[in-house]
Amino acid sequence: MDWLYLFDGFHGRISRKTFWIAMSLVAIANFLACDIAEYFQGDQLNAIIDLAFTYPEFAIAVKRGNDRDWPLWPIAIFFASSVLLDLFSVLGLAGTDEAPSTLAFAVAVPFSVLGIALLIELGFRRGTVGPNRHGPDPLAKVDASRE
Repeated sequence: MDWLYLFDGFHGRISRKTFWIAMSLVAIANFLACDIAEYFQGDQLNAIIDLAFTYPEFAIAVKRGNDRDWPLWPIAIFFASSVLLDLFSVLGLAGTDEAPSTLAFAVAVPFSVLGIALLIELGFRRGTVGPNRHGPDPLAKVDASRE
């Protein structure tokens, strides 16, 4: 797996397997870094660390969306919402865990629904069979060897 390719831009396609491996590794690193940041500095540093992981997560998701030949806007809205929620935390506008602000809640609910829809769309549905406008089918070599 070419790790640099996964994180360096938004071109090309990746399979579900590559998506799950890459997203799992980035999510684990994100969780550990945010947990350490939370322990030492609290919610604000946690949100800043989370922002640092947005680019690689977005790059992976876009490549998977490219494989599905899916529009960019749902993925962009999801990640923009994530950035907005992190900015609310950095600026102290998110409220607390017990009493979140109305503004943060208004962003978090649709963010969660869209996140579940994206997880299903990107994580479980097969990509476009054969080449599409984003490149060759990442499973073409695998499929040819099965015949």
